[in-house]
Amino acid sequence: MAAALHDWAQEAQRSCGGRVARAETIHLTLAFLGDVQEKFLPDLKSVSVTGERHLLPIEGSRYWPHNRIVWVGPRATPSALEVLVSSLVLTLGEKGFRTESRRFSAHITLIRKARDPGTLPAVPAVSWPVAEFVLVRSRLASEGSGYEILERFPLS
Repeated sequence: MAAALHDWAQEAQRSCGGRVARAETIHLTLAFLGDVQEKFLPDLKSVSVTGERHLLPIEGSRYWPHNRIVWVGPRATPSALEVLVSSLVLTLGEKGFRTESRRFSAHITLIRKARDPGTLPAVPAVSWPVAEFVLVRSRLASEGSGYEILERFPLS
């Protein structure tokens, strides 16, 4: 699935420029925490959130001019994903972690620093199988962000 989305992003880049996400870094952010001190990582690794396995359909693409990204995602967030995100944000808040206050929008950023493409190519007919979520540490580098998985949380 990541390879198909990466190929699509390379095609879309022709009309909007920008930087395409590397296939190995393609992800969907459930809750963004920003910088977290090392001493708080055990609290994050012990988060207890239950959720259901489900599919995330990739049904469309958009350009967001306010942050100059091109993304793909579902027409509507699947209810299982809405429940998972709500539960995760609530649990993180109970542990004292702050997440972004804006409403969750299921999207996978594929191109950054893009300009308005006008129209985008049709997205590939794929669905993302959601069987787990992960705690990730991101590190900025000149070639883009790098991600290290710190903990995996399986879904039922």
